[in-house]
Amino acid sequence: MRERGFENMATVLVAPAVLDDFELDLMSHDFRVWTVHTTTTFPDAPQAAMQIRRALIDWSNGSWNIAADWIAVWITFGDSWRDGDNPIPWPAHAALWKKLAEYSENVRYNLGLGGVPKLGVPREAG
Repeated sequence: MRERGFENMATVLVAPAVLDDFELDLMSHDFRVWTVHTTTTFPDAPQAAMQIRRALIDWSNGSWNIAADWIAVWITFGDSWRDGDNPIPWPAHAALWKKLAEYSENVRYNLGLGGVPKLGVPREAG
């Protein structure tokens, strides 16, 4: 059963050519990258991903047209960034924006976080 509640996330469009390296880099800084089209949050996740991508490109008034076939991802914060049930601390926000700036040619995003139902992270049985 999935945990209840929400977690903070950034919605980012990522160029497919860099997605694997991008995900590994962010994971090494304890950020989690979720491709929207594969999440179980929506009954039709691929359709939701397409709508999110289109909404972001529309919001940009054409300046993000290059991202028309990019992948919509959510980025959440790993355990090292969390302080119990308290909001994500500002240093975590700053670290995420700094990391995303390193990929400026291959990502498009708005500063600010949204919320998504908690996403299940596979855990090893132990």
